[in-house]
Amino acid sequence: MADILVYVEHEAGQPKKSALEMASKAASLATATGGKVLALALGAGAANTEKRLGQFGVDDLFINDSDVFDRYLTEPQVDAVAALLEKSGSNAVFFPYTPDSKDIASRLSARLSSGAVANVVDVVDDGGHLDARETVFGGNYTTTVEVVNSPVRIFLIRANAFPAEERPKDIQQFALVYEPGPDAQRAVKGKVVQEEGAPMPIDEASIIVSGGRGLGGPEPFTLLEALAQELGGVVGASRAAVDAGWISYAHQVGQTGRTVKPQLYIAVGISGAVQHRVGMQTADTIVAINRDADAPIFQLADLAVVGDLFQIVPALTEEIKRRKGG
Repeated sequence: MADILVYVEHEAGQPKKSALEMASKAASLATATGGKVLALALGAGAANTEKRLGQFGVDDLFINDSDVFDRYLTEPQVDAVAALLEKSGSNAVFFPYTPDSKDIASRLSARLSSGAVANVVDVVDDGGHLDARETVFGGNYTTTVEVVNSPVRIFLIRANAFPAEERPKDIQQFALVYEPGPDAQRAVKGKVVQEEGAPMPIDEASIIVSGGRGLGGPEPFTLLEALAQELGGVVGASRAAVDAGWISYAHQVGQTGRTVKPQLYIAVGISGAVQHRVGMQTADTIVAINRDADAPIFQLADLAVVGDLFQIVPALTEEIKRRKGG
């Protein structure tokens, strides 16, 4: 197996959690086969990703901090990834399964006539080549996908599919030379508007308090916000709550929202449809609060609380405050 390339999404030089997860997985695969882990970070602050990436198994980091990657849409990134793949000889590249990376990966696949697999939950070494595992039918089945007759295997990795395990290495940094041509400058980014949402992306939170249809409206989400604040977590939601307009899409957990893997997931007034469960079922500890003792969410719960959420949640918040104060 040749070297594995990891595409790094970052914010001002801070790699997102997905980058650390992918680097860690790539390092475990490369260790078994004698390959290396390459990473590519683009845009402002790219050079600052070195320290964190080196802690999670990256051997060589290629960077270009030109503002063209922040000013123009998609094409410069596709050019840069394609150029590095040609230069390095890597035959596999990991992208996070995010809107931006899906756009880049799909264009890269078309340009290189390469196979791409989306929504990947695992990557395995099968006799020297990498196969992907993806979930289908709402997470009820997992299939193994082999990419054949393709110069490069492109994998779009679902958030929280792998643990981010530290694998410190002596990382080396290299500059990737790139000058955008006319085609790369056809689409210019306009005004960037930050949607009001959770204080951190829910797929990076270690504690999540989620609300569903059982809340009955938008106002009770203030109860969840108070509980999340005391726990040092963030607020999530089911699709039913988002579709009803009670809370923004940035909070949605599930098959059509975010896949999360927090240390603690508290599901409040959520019945537990399979589409929601597939997005949170790998949480370390699941607490469910629902007045319906037969709610499907209880099948996953480590702690099931049957009762009125409007009494339980405020009481829980006050008890946490009391214990913190003590």
